[in-house]
Amino acid sequence: MFLLSGFVKPGGRLKLNPSNSTQLAGKLVFKGGFQIRKRLLPLQGTRLFVMPKSDDGHPCVAVSEESTDAKLASSLEPETLFSKWSPPRYLWRGLTVLILTGQVIIRTLKGKVHWKNTLQQLERVGPKSVGVCLLTSAFVGMAFTIQFVREFTRLGLNRSVGGVLALAFSRELSPVITAIVVAGRIGSAFAAELGTMQVSEQTDTLRVLGADPVDYLVTPRVIASCIAVPILTLICFTVGMASSALLADGVYGISINIILDSAQRALRSWDIISALIKSQVFGLIISVVSCAWGVTTLGGAKGVGESTTSAVVLSLVGIFIADFALSCCFFQGAGDSLKNCV
Repeated sequence: MFLLSGFVKPGGRLKLNPSNSTQLAGKLVFKGGFQIRKRLLPLQGTRLFVMPKSDDGHPCVAVSEESTDAKLASSLEPETLFSKWSPPRYLWRGLTVLILTGQVIIRTLKGKVHWKNTLQQLERVGPKSVGVCLLTSAFVGMAFTIQFVREFTRLGLNRSVGGVLALAFSRELSPVITAIVVAGRIGSAFAAELGTMQVSEQTDTLRVLGADPVDYLVTPRVIASCIAVPILTLICFTVGMASSALLADGVYGISINIILDSAQRALRSWDIISALIKSQVFGLIISVVSCAWGVTTLGGAKGVGESTTSAVVLSLVGIFIADFALSCCFFQGAGDSLKNCV
């Protein structure tokens, strides 16, 4: 280390004399008045800059220190196998989904639920999504009715149309269609809201105020989705069957009574229960994935858009995978639900 001090007159020369035994070669020549700041300078990594002084207009010498001790220490450290490895983003986001699921379950069992937010989210997921779900299920039901009636009429199985439609709607169509609509409408909103709060540091503000973001933001959305999606599924099933019966009666001449009687003979209580279980699982997948992608958003507005898109896509993939797994568990072996409809 050496000490640099002094004042240079116009036309004078400045010699830098280190205070220790280490000599710094060279001299600086200035043609104006300069004021030199006193600074302790390391021998390595030191730069001198000349800049105008703000008070009297004369230039002054400023010293910028760049210590190389940290770089030297880091270069001397031995490199290990995982010293430069960082986990992929999708990996720690997947772990976030598992962690959030466990935290929500534990907090719900302990009663740490913000009920006011839960009711607000329940209104948002349920009543405000009814219109879209009903419209979608009605047209899907009529589309399937056209295909079934055309083929079954040629085989003389008009009395089996209602049973086939009822089984298709209760076991697969109603839960999956409702989950897709909710994922597109509600899941994207969850991811966008929490992503915006994350990049604007509102979640950090909640922590400073003593509120847990999981209790205040995530748990109400998960509970609301798990309650509202099964109810929406039942409504979609009813509307889908009603639209199918009306189309079959008005276009193909199959009486509504025949459709409803066939559906009643084919349906069992387990079909409705399995639809509710599927819907609850789908609601859990949509809410947890959307919230996890929202709270792990990085990169400002662009990151919010990417998180929203990824959350919806992964929610849909998770819905289809869960539907296959649950169908394999619930419906195994040969079925005999249609034997009473022929």
